[in-house]
Amino acid sequence: MDGDLGDFLRSRRARIRPEEVGLPSHGRRRVPGLRREEVAQLAGVSVDYYIRLEQGRGPGGPSRTKSGGVSDAVLDAVARVLRLDETERAYLHAVARPRRQADRPTRPRVRPAVQLMIDAMDRTPAFVLDRRMTVLAWNPLADAVFGYSGTTARARSIPRHVFLDPAARDFYPDWQAVAAQSVAHLRVLAGHHQDDRELTSLVGELSLKSEDFRRLWADHQVKECAYGVKRLQHPVAGLLVFPYETLTIPGDGDQTLLVYTPEPGSETAERLALLGSWASSPAR
Repeated sequence: MDGDLGDFLRSRRARIRPEEVGLPSHGRRRVPGLRREEVAQLAGVSVDYYIRLEQGRGPGGPSRTKSGGVSDAVLDAVARVLRLDETERAYLHAVARPRRQADRPTRPRVRPAVQLMIDAMDRTPAFVLDRRMTVLAWNPLADAVFGYSGTTARARSIPRHVFLDPAARDFYPDWQAVAAQSVAHLRVLAGHHQDDRELTSLVGELSLKSEDFRRLWADHQVKECAYGVKRLQHPVAGLLVFPYETLTIPGDGDQTLLVYTPEPGSETAERLALLGSWASSPAR
């Protein structure tokens, strides 16, 4: 991930104009944004130190931690200069100081109690994701909306669906926004799980097969998909508009629960009720 660290820092330098941080622009520049020596000056470190950090060469000196990585103080100073938000700051710490994590099962299991919980949600589609954005479990309404039971585990990968399934562009009316959001969240996950071979393989596969993914991945946007509103164009129910929330499952930080809750009395709520009845009909 050393290349990711350098590319991330360079992309963040490029978006800040010198005058925004009280520095003279010195006329026309070859590249936009701050120079490396300017970031170093504002962060209070030597230019050589910052260059080593950006190149992933392991800066040495008094700010180096006992474990051999760059210190929190330096990373926080760089984050302040580059005006990183909370998610970007956490990502910087993760890629600058990767931690070896315990091996996880290739196909993690969802606790039975979690499945019982989402099954009891009879008015909201709900499903569980692993740290690679693959759907592990779902309730009947989520199945009615997304059709998970009729697909393979590989096809239940949200990034694969968004970028490799041609039907996704019709299913998501706001496909461009959904694609950008998916990549930004996937980069967060990749930064925090750098030793996950399947996650690395997923990024490689999408980079090889999708030009849109390659372009978005190169932008180095970092954003968690914690909540929001998503529009879906269902082939049977029509347009569905869902506010959604993402919750970490206690006891397993690598699994998250997504709940799509329609506004009470809305067209989406009515269409979802009809879709649920249709999906559970014996005639179907």
